[in-house]
Amino acid sequence: MATEAATDETGDAPEAYDALLDRVQRWNAVGSASGVLGWDQQVMMPEGGTPARSKQLSALSSVHHDMVTADETGELLDELDGADLTEEQAAVVREVRREYERADAVPVELVEEISETGSEALQAWEEAKAEDEFETFAPYLEKHVELKREYAEHIDPDRDPYEVLFEEFEPCLSMERAESILTELREALVPMIDEIRESDVDLAVDTFEGTFPEDDQEALSREALELVGYDFDRGRLDVSSHPFTSGNQFDCRVTTRFDETDPLGAVGSTIHEFGHAQYNLGLPQEQFGTPLGESRDLSVHESQSRLWENHVGRSEAFWEEFLPVFKEHFPQTEAATVRDAYEAFNQVYEDNLIRVEADELTYHLHIVIRFEIERDLIRGDLDVEDVPEVWNDKYEEYLGVRPDDDAEGCLQDIHWSHGNFGYFPTYSLGSVMAAQLFAAAEEEIDDLDGQIADGEFGDLHEWLGENVHRHGSRYETNELVVRATGEDFSADAFLDYVDEKYGELYGI
Repeated sequence: MATEAATDETGDAPEAYDALLDRVQRWNAVGSASGVLGWDQQVMMPEGGTPARSKQLSALSSVHHDMVTADETGELLDELDGADLTEEQAAVVREVRREYERADAVPVELVEEISETGSEALQAWEEAKAEDEFETFAPYLEKHVELKREYAEHIDPDRDPYEVLFEEFEPCLSMERAESILTELREALVPMIDEIRESDVDLAVDTFEGTFPEDDQEALSREALELVGYDFDRGRLDVSSHPFTSGNQFDCRVTTRFDETDPLGAVGSTIHEFGHAQYNLGLPQEQFGTPLGESRDLSVHESQSRLWENHVGRSEAFWEEFLPVFKEHFPQTEAATVRDAYEAFNQVYEDNLIRVEADELTYHLHIVIRFEIERDLIRGDLDVEDVPEVWNDKYEEYLGVRPDDDAEGCLQDIHWSHGNFGYFPTYSLGSVMAAQLFAAAEEEIDDLDGQIADGEFGDLHEWLGENVHRHGSRYETNELVVRATGEDFSADAFLDYVDEKYGELYGI
């Protein structure tokens, strides 16, 4: 890392750069405060707190927007245009310029309205899901769609509005590239899933049948986090209706949820959220509040959670170490073998309706359905009132199942209550990236499988920290992947991984 700023020929670059960095750190502090309030709303806040919280978050979003789009920000960026900057400084300016140009195009009144609508929609979504009444949430979804269309039009009226919104979450990969990868997955996985369903191999799918009390699952989840290396001095575990991670390199919190008939669901979601948290906690502390101390967008973030959930948590090696811990909490599973646990955790379901409970393969069809629906909503090709029927039809077409109600259908995810259109593709992109990163780690770490079986994760933490976490947003997505793996980002490693894994499991 450079220890002193480079200057341009006039000697003004360091002063302008330092002034810009100071502004960035201050507006990111405001954003961090909003994150804590958002975490509190989903975890701790009493139900009656929504009216005040929506105003608080709206005010902070307005302050943040004003700071980003202030004339001084634009003037400093202009001053740094063409300046002789170090590589790291140039990366910071690149990221700040992208944020400034998008924010500057959007009126602050619209930003406030989107934020306030999100707080109100969250409560409406929770009520609608609990009562299985899509009509309760529909007006808020309609408003979000209208607001986000307007938002995209301000940024670029001549482009596909969904593509503009996708860039909010993945600015470094094109929509064309994302759609290409989703198409590759669909074309490869649909016939593979058909073969699996025709297979006569009987996996130990009943290994974890029974009742598993929530208190015991919570204790098990804490032990799982301790095993993989979560730093409870900088984090905490709580329960929320939809598992999520929130925070930074000093304070990063995870949530999970429990179903007394499905202990693997909590294990999977807890380890998944650990991957997100470990990424945040591994960002350089000295760069807090700057792009060099921020994660590289959602595809990379999701690669970290899916790597830990699927390539570690679902591996046979992991259960060598974890099964004895599981049995301590649930003695009724005493007869289970490591192979039993592995097969149970990696079964391909016949009738799964819930994305966060999906197996590793059908998961991506859940993503495709959401992607197609939200894309059509934003483009104006689908009306909000038709979402439940279209959702159910797509589930029947792609997965061979049909939800009995909207709580199990189009109300199951929290994302649209936040107005997060364009988010869902990053889940599949992240899974693909996870396979590519893990394959590279396996090549470089001596007997990684054996280390995982022994509960030793230090080398994997170090590899991910060195190749992903420490860079923050210094590199754009594809360059980060190339530096870590030596190859451009592609679906090849993922398809090889699932071919080998599920071919062995199901004899296909």
